[in-house]
Amino acid sequence: MGPLDAFWHLANLFVPALALGAMTAALAKLLWRRELAAVRWRRLAGAAGAAGALVTLAGLVLLGRDGKMATYGAMVVACALTLWWQGFGRQR
Repeated sequence: MGPLDAFWHLANLFVPALALGAMTAALAKLLWRRELAAVRWRRLAGAAGAAGALVTLAGLVLLGRDGKMATYGAMVVACALTLWWQGFGRQR
């Protein structure tokens, strides 16, 4: 595997986590417009994407391969909890 192939392989490993973080942050900003007016979308998406990426790595280490449904379920839960914490959980 060449360097370009390795780059695309790693990039595609984290695409689901980053896409889920971006989409859930956008939906949260849309649904809770007034409550999340003071919180930037970038902060929500970055935190949710980072949580999803960590869960992806943890699933890869614990389960031995990526793409398992348990990892994707844990990624959804981690993104939801992170968005809640960033938007509502701590004092702004």
